[in-house]
Amino acid sequence: QTSRQRLKVVHFSLSLSLYIKEEDKPEQKEPLKPRNLTLLFQSQHNRERREKEASFEVMAGLNDDVSVDIEEISNGGKEHHVKTCHGLVSVVVYGDQEKPALITYPDVALNYLSCFQGLFLCPEAVSLLLHNFCIYHISPPGHEFGAAPVCSTDPSPSVEDLADQILEVLNFFRLESVMCMGITAGAYILSLFAIKHKDRVLGLILISPLCKAPSWSEWFYYKVVSNLLYYYGMSGLLKDRFLQRYFSKEARGSSEVPERDVVHECRRLLGERHGVSLRRFLEAINRRHDITDGLRSLKCRTLIFVGDQSPFHSETLHMVAALDRKNSALVEVQACGSMVTEEQPHAMLIPMEFFFMGFGLYRPGRVSDSPTSPLSPSCISPELLSPESLGLKLKPIKTRVPTKC
Repeated sequence: QTSRQRLKVVHFSLSLSLYIKEEDKPEQKEPLKPRNLTLLFQSQHNRERREKEASFEVMAGLNDDVSVDIEEISNGGKEHHVKTCHGLVSVVVYGDQEKPALITYPDVALNYLSCFQGLFLCPEAVSLLLHNFCIYHISPPGHEFGAAPVCSTDPSPSVEDLADQILEVLNFFRLESVMCMGITAGAYILSLFAIKHKDRVLGLILISPLCKAPSWSEWFYYKVVSNLLYYYGMSGLLKDRFLQRYFSKEARGSSEVPERDVVHECRRLLGERHGVSLRRFLEAINRRHDITDGLRSLKCRTLIFVGDQSPFHSETLHMVAALDRKNSALVEVQACGSMVTEEQPHAMLIPMEFFFMGFGLYRPGRVSDSPTSPLSPSCISPELLSPESLGLKLKPIKTRVPTKC
């Protein structure tokens, strides 16, 4: 009789800082199938366009009771153009609108597909998220696919205006309270929204978030980037600068090693951005103010991911220190840049699953077209359950009091 493998998760600070430990490691009679190994621990994105479309078609199943400016888009979601006091906002909806809502907000120069596709292309993540939520992908003004050029004479929105747009989107869809997921600049906007409207936010999932006002060097750097966008558009040089913001050095490659497919695809999508729209969002983030004091008043549960090579790693640690330790948790992902959702989405699955358990939400028993969910411990090779293999940097905690001699 083979011994069973146990996965112990120790919750500390009443949150989800995870300590994963193996006991009774069994002998692996049959090697893990390459297919499941790829689904769980693929670090490089070998994605083709047809795979994206096929995966997102799984996410369809939407209601038709919509009233304003809706159009089908190629990947299976429905796009709504919501009129707000600060212009139209594109919202792409996936799932059953009777379920609880999860809203997403991307980083500068990106939209939902270039920010969250890596996470949502994981069958385990699709199963976990769409089983529990209807997903509302909010794009910054002018960042959606097929966006019309913005008039350069229109007033640029502030971060306060962008946060207020989220409230108008929630009111349009008649959403009471929502789960929020944002990356870097998007994480800042959602955090600001949570501070201003605490009763409308159930929880926050933030990836490499911002919370402080920009330093002088950061402000000057992105001021130069903004001016280059104005005069030259999205040149190859600026694409490289943005990719440094998003990805680790290993993912971006070198003269000897080619950049990963996910970086190549992101580079292509950056070329589709309108310079005026990008500058407006970039300038709004470059004028952001410090929200550290407001974070101390947040009571919603918060799960934060950050890559250890993210340029915003130190700012993320500052944010974690400001949040209530009883309601927040940090997962540091090794060998990863800012966009954990794209570079190492597998590292997010188990922490998110336990995070959602705190809200009474669970992953369904099976993932479609897979006989056993790869998240099930019985299907995972024991050596792959170590924190190092999961890409997590976890701090051990003492579980025993030393006895006196």
